[in-house]
Amino acid sequence: MSESKITVYPSRAFKDNARLALSDGKLRQSLRGAMDFLMAKRLASFPDPAELAALRTLGEGIRQRCLSRLPELLEQLEEKLTANGVQVHWAETAEEANRIIHGIVAGRQGKLMVKGKSMVSEEIELNHYLAERGVEAVESDMGEYIVQLAGEKPTHIIMPAIHKTKQDIARLFHEQLPDTPYTEDVDALIQIGRRALRQKYLDADVGLSGVNFAVAETGTLCLVENEGNGRMCTTVPDVHIAVTGIEKVVEKLEDVAPLYSLLTRSAIGQPITTYFNMISGPRKPGEKDGPREVHLVLLDNGRSQAYADEQLRKTLQCIRCGACMNHCPVYTRIGGHAYGTTYPGPIGEIISPHLMGLENTSDLPTASSLCGACGEVCPVRIPIPEMLMRLREESQRPAGERVAHPLRGQGAAASGAERLAWAGWRLVNASPNLYRMFGWAATRLRRHAPKNQLGWTQNHLPLTPASRTLHELVREREASKGTSA
Repeated sequence: MSESKITVYPSRAFKDNARLALSDGKLRQSLRGAMDFLMAKRLASFPDPAELAALRTLGEGIRQRCLSRLPELLEQLEEKLTANGVQVHWAETAEEANRIIHGIVAGRQGKLMVKGKSMVSEEIELNHYLAERGVEAVESDMGEYIVQLAGEKPTHIIMPAIHKTKQDIARLFHEQLPDTPYTEDVDALIQIGRRALRQKYLDADVGLSGVNFAVAETGTLCLVENEGNGRMCTTVPDVHIAVTGIEKVVEKLEDVAPLYSLLTRSAIGQPITTYFNMISGPRKPGEKDGPREVHLVLLDNGRSQAYADEQLRKTLQCIRCGACMNHCPVYTRIGGHAYGTTYPGPIGEIISPHLMGLENTSDLPTASSLCGACGEVCPVRIPIPEMLMRLREESQRPAGERVAHPLRGQGAAASGAERLAWAGWRLVNASPNLYRMFGWAATRLRRHAPKNQLGWTQNHLPLTPASRTLHELVREREASKGTSA
């Protein structure tokens, strides 16, 4: 296993990261091919527009109904899980979640954790936290394993190593795994990864997984996967820890089926995945396999901030399919690393400000063309463009302004010079005399218009005033008519 530190892409450096990504021809080529493939797969998986519209309406309704009752459903989930023998833990922050998980591992003198796919564990930087305390955490999802070996972060929430070519992976395995020959055969590379991970399941003290849906009615944790590694992580080690955000709870078991159909088809164009796991408790007396302990860590980490605002609450409808990324003209050109956040692309632009604060993510709401593709393909109809506009407003709102539901980092993108410019604009446009004076001066001094006009000239030619104002042109035209008459 590589000991290199995970490469950090701070979200505050988004613009610089984006420029670097745009200059990387190999990355651009890899992303374009992958995104075209995923978009085509999704389109083919929904051949009937009427069925898609009905399913999206149903999915949106389920998510909104469950979120409207979220506090109640979370309490019901805890009650049912506890009755089933699952130990439930609540974490307000990432630090608290890490302490809880490490405490469970340390309480069993654990030294090795094998992990199924979990974006929440990426969000809280669990691997680093455990490594600093002498616990090795090994990713078992093949894509996650590849980026862990490379010392990188996932670039996509569904396909973490989508930016890697088979040549990249061949070199990585050859260099990082002892006695591994160089091969570009994809099937052989998969087998190499499987052999490297197989013993880890048997040696692990603890297994960790994410949760796709947590059913309050029955106390069931649902896990969607294609590789079988999730099932190994949750059944082979004696201790299974599941970690998820508080928004993943659904009311009834029957709510899962339509959301599952939307998730798999929107994510990778499959009608169903290879494995669908339903976990309701630890091994019972007389059973021959399964964990002896099951724990669930429910994480807030800023989600309650989004929940408190009726408009921003829709952010929490997300089922983590990644379709918005695959169709986003920004993400498909720069990839996930440029964002510097766990959740990149359109969904990351609207959820990361709640998780990390607007002071750390002020550029992300503007990292969009507002073309609306993300909203059109979202399986649960999150109005992402609407959310982006709202977050842009909040990032510009004066920090001291009192609002009903203030966001952490409010006013982070506000500029004193910009506020002064708008105040001047308002003053000029509110006074007819000042307006005429400004128009006269602008037309006469047009040659001195600045060449660098902030964000406008990043993609456009500088704006230059006309040689005459509209009022002057109209007066000249009327005068010429009078003369000709």
